[in-house]
Amino acid sequence: MGFTSVNRRDAMKRAAAAGLLAVPAVGALASCATGGDDGDEKAEKGKKSKKNPLGVKEDAALQVYIFNGGYGDKYAQYVTDMYQDRFSKADTEQKATEKIATQVQPRLVKGDPPDVVNNSGAEPIHPGKAIKNEQLTDLTELLDAPSWDDPDVKVRDTLVPGVVQMGAFGTDGCYQLNIASTVYGNWYSEKMLTETLEAEYPKTWDEMLAVCKKAKAKGIHGWTYPGGHPRYMLFSMFAMFAQAGGREVIEAMDYLEPGAWKHDAVKSVFEAFEELVAKKYVLTGFDGKEAHIEMQTAWTKGKAVFVPDGSWVENEAKDTTPKDFRMAVGATPSLDKSDKMPFGTLYAPPGEPFMVPAKAKNAQGGMEWLRMMYSKKAARNLFEEVSSIPVVKGAIDGLKLPPGVDSSQKAIKAAGKNIVLAFWKEWYRDMFEADYNNVMGKFMLGDMSVKQAMDTMEKAAARIAKDPDTQRVERS
Repeated sequence: MGFTSVNRRDAMKRAAAAGLLAVPAVGALASCATGGDDGDEKAEKGKKSKKNPLGVKEDAALQVYIFNGGYGDKYAQYVTDMYQDRFSKADTEQKATEKIATQVQPRLVKGDPPDVVNNSGAEPIHPGKAIKNEQLTDLTELLDAPSWDDPDVKVRDTLVPGVVQMGAFGTDGCYQLNIASTVYGNWYSEKMLTETLEAEYPKTWDEMLAVCKKAKAKGIHGWTYPGGHPRYMLFSMFAMFAQAGGREVIEAMDYLEPGAWKHDAVKSVFEAFEELVAKKYVLTGFDGKEAHIEMQTAWTKGKAVFVPDGSWVENEAKDTTPKDFRMAVGATPSLDKSDKMPFGTLYAPPGEPFMVPAKAKNAQGGMEWLRMMYSKKAARNLFEEVSSIPVVKGAIDGLKLPPGVDSSQKAIKAAGKNIVLAFWKEWYRDMFEADYNNVMGKFMLGDMSVKQAMDTMEKAAARIAKDPDTQRVERS
């Protein structure tokens, strides 16, 4: 694939036209071109028709791999059952695993992969590398196909802004698609905040420190995080980077520009969290294999006020969450009046990605499975099963929402155009999974200074930028 050069000005025009001003525009990401021809190893295509717009072979077997994490796999089985009902002659199989890369990566290399893969969890397949190695199907054919609910509307036009853009990875195609809107931020119990602490959600960092001080006086930590997965801290810090320095700061991170991680805005955010650590407002620990579950359980039991998390937490922590907990998410507080973006700026990307391997024996069936996943009934089922916001427009209109989802919807509405996305987190997975994770592991224990944290991330970005194997996007 090589590097992709992007004309930023043209990209912004396309983004504005598409209503995507909340997203860093990425040139070729704004649309997906036709791509990919079928290899001999794939199942023979069926005949295209109104009922079968992707030309799925009626009796071709389908294998689905689902990440067995916070969402479980019941929501996916609903779609697999839809597929079996539609293609009754086909053998369908769905497998759940916590280790997607371990289970699927060897099969990608061997050339005998599943037909559709939920590329999620702590061990995902590296999308950029898989694209470079031509191991993924370009999903443009799916995006341009008639939607399940309305044959006059393309699949791409039923999806909320950002879904297609997140899946392009700087190419002219589209190789990964998400199914849920993830809202990241500072998650908390409204009951604890308003009743136990008699406080309001902090809109400034000074107010945040005041809430933490009040909590400490009652024997409660202001914050906690999963020590085994310290990269969770990005879920609270990222929007603050944008708030403090504007979109240019996070876009510089996306494009691996020199100095991005040494910006004054980045420094101010690290300094803010350094103060939390120095004042011992942070409950540490939770270093085991299930660190995130341990952290969430401590939180729902009232040992901490705030956790950096995503909107999957409502479902993942449901077994330990008291009925009167009133789970909510808050946008990251403003640092001071010099912030470039307002309070309410939100890190809310599409999440829970799916891909169709290039050498899947039934790639057409894999895309058809996703077309069904993007039906309103499957999207609504996703919401009902896991309390997550589907990316299908209007899928949950009129439904009664649980507290966390309701809070997420309100946060998205309040943010308006001030929604930010961390493309670098998706494009350069190692930078997030390894470099940032290692930095925050030391930083949140007070074992790394602000300067050391910034220097380490700056060196990581430079290393990735020079790596000839990096599927990199450049702006001009």
